[in-house]
Amino acid sequence: MGGKITYFFLATVLVIVFGVVALEGVLLMLTGEPAAMGMGAVAFLLPGVGVWFLWYNTRFARNAHRLARELEAEDGLPAEESRRTAGGRIDRDAADEIFAMRRAETEDSPDDWRCWFRLAVAYHDARDTPRARKAMQRAIALHDGRPAPA
Repeated sequence: MGGKITYFFLATVLVIVFGVVALEGVLLMLTGEPAAMGMGAVAFLLPGVGVWFLWYNTRFARNAHRLARELEAEDGLPAEESRRTAGGRIDRDAADEIFAMRRAETEDSPDDWRCWFRLAVAYHDARDTPRARKAMQRAIALHDGRPAPA
């Protein structure tokens, strides 16, 4: 729950900052000077990109949590299989072993979103965040009946 509160707080602060930047962009455009108007236009567009990025990531996190809740209800979440180091991090060798098992499971059932979800968790445990995100996106798409990204 603490992670959600922190995310909401930081997202709110970010939206406020976007508002201030957009306002400054408008004020720069109202000066009438060409250089200031150019900087104002860019300053006005940057919050749009930031809002899109924030919305995209919030939607991704919400969908991933939705799948996790559904798997938890089915008792299909991956069990805590990894050994941990003394510092609490997942042991790299154990994560690699679990990853190999999850990859084989996903190759056997490439259209099962549950396999892709568990593979995403294995990628995350192996500290491969970009591939974990892509696997989770594929799990979400398969769950929702949309074409899965390549």
